[in-house]
Amino acid sequence: MRTVAPKHRFYLLISLFSVLFLSILFFIFAYRTPQTVDLRGFAPNDALAFFEIDDLSKTFDALTENKTFQELAKSRKDFSALKNVQIAVVVTGFETSEKQITDEDSILNFQPHFVAVAETHAWEFQARSLVENQINSFVEEYYGGDAKLETSDKNGGKNYVWTANDGRKAFAFVEKSIIYFGNAETAIEKCLAAKRGETETLLKNENLQRALSSKSENNLAFGYISPEGTAQIANLTGVSTAIETTENEEERSFIARVLPQILRNTTKEIVWTAQKNERGIEDKILVSLKDEVSSVLNETLNAPAEIETNTREFLPYDIFSATLYKLKNPQIAWRSLLLVTAKNTDAVSGKLIIEFSGNLLEPYGISDAETFLSAIGSDILTAQFDASGEKSVSIVTVKNLESVKKSIAEINFKTPPENWENAETWQSEDKLLTAAFVENKLILGDTESVLRCLQTKQNGQYFKGFPASSAVSVTYTKDLDSVEKIIAVLGEVPEDKKVSSFYTTETRFTEKGIERKTISDFGLLGTILEN
Repeated sequence: MRTVAPKHRFYLLISLFSVLFLSILFFIFAYRTPQTVDLRGFAPNDALAFFEIDDLSKTFDALTENKTFQELAKSRKDFSALKNVQIAVVVTGFETSEKQITDEDSILNFQPHFVAVAETHAWEFQARSLVENQINSFVEEYYGGDAKLETSDKNGGKNYVWTANDGRKAFAFVEKSIIYFGNAETAIEKCLAAKRGETETLLKNENLQRALSSKSENNLAFGYISPEGTAQIANLTGVSTAIETTENEEERSFIARVLPQILRNTTKEIVWTAQKNERGIEDKILVSLKDEVSSVLNETLNAPAEIETNTREFLPYDIFSATLYKLKNPQIAWRSLLLVTAKNTDAVSGKLIIEFSGNLLEPYGISDAETFLSAIGSDILTAQFDASGEKSVSIVTVKNLESVKKSIAEINFKTPPENWENAETWQSEDKLLTAAFVENKLILGDTESVLRCLQTKQNGQYFKGFPASSAVSVTYTKDLDSVEKIIAVLGEVPEDKKVSSFYTTETRFTEKGIERKTISDFGLLGTILEN
């Protein structure tokens, strides 16, 4: 039998104790459940917007459990390393810049100053490794591989600055288990000052605290845009809407000036929640309106208690998108929208809006909106047959035939009608616009699409995708482009498979404002990943 000298016995005891101690530490840190951190404490109280995800792994897993992903994806990425990782995105401001392309044309760029704050619940060396590898690769790919990285020790943490050849910069800071990453150094400094208690944080924000009441345990993500953020977004919305709507400079100027006024004067704040249900990812956006505005709209933009219509029987099954509006009184709803709009801009602009309101439905072939809406039933169905919207129709129930005809100036109804598929039809002089009256319905739109609707009624192969809903409007839309891009982030896409997705959106007007609920395969989170 071998004996152990006292000195060796001491070393053996120390070794066994060390192994035992390390084993206990491993057990504690490997199997503990990290405490969830309230990331509002990392954001300054004057932040314009705040978005958070409590568990990245749980969120990404939810995006891969739908039928579309299962059918299309060749494989699925492993998100276990992201378990319990919390992330928040804080927007502290917006920067507008203009890039001149030619003497007459320029491009406006709107860039938010943002910080992504990630609580990794990991060791600091692991957080640094994440920045120096994965985030560094992302920045290099985004900047085209020419970004120069500089690191330094700063305020008890590690500071990272990437600089591209064109001068663009990205910033990161690691402190213990927390990673700050953004496109503006001042934005990161604001978050660090909030974390250190030098400024008030969003924990003191009563509006955000109230908004959090809509958050449930099943939430995948939560977002909040403050009144100040809403005002700034209104300015950006005005410019972008003006550019997309018309090429006429005077009209663009009017939209860019008036639309932000209306949005700022009617809207208070915006709350977004995302959660998974049996139909997919549910995104709910609550737009809080000023009390007097929400009161008017809630009273006038509401659906009838019951609606019996067969307008959908004219709708082909392969449409690109369709919206069913259900209004107790379309004319009153229209007038209330106009009055609210006119009241919440300057007097001159409000007067112009009222004067030209009759022409606002011209894209649908209707020259007198007031007359048209007074002569139809409570259900209005619009549909697009292509992504551009060039092929589209409107289908309504006719209550006053002569008033409906009077509201469509492009068509001469004094000429004898033609008979198509049991319908009386009239066309515009250029044959591009057709109005078809069948039973007590009007189908108005481009000639080819109207004929397809009439044929659909005859063959009975119509669209049946609208869910049963009491909402004022329900929209169905196909998504042809985003699916593969989103799946490429979450897994691997085979080259030989093409799958389109779709989503439905319900809109309601409540006592507090507007509620929009969208059900889709990947939700707004998927759109964020795609971008």
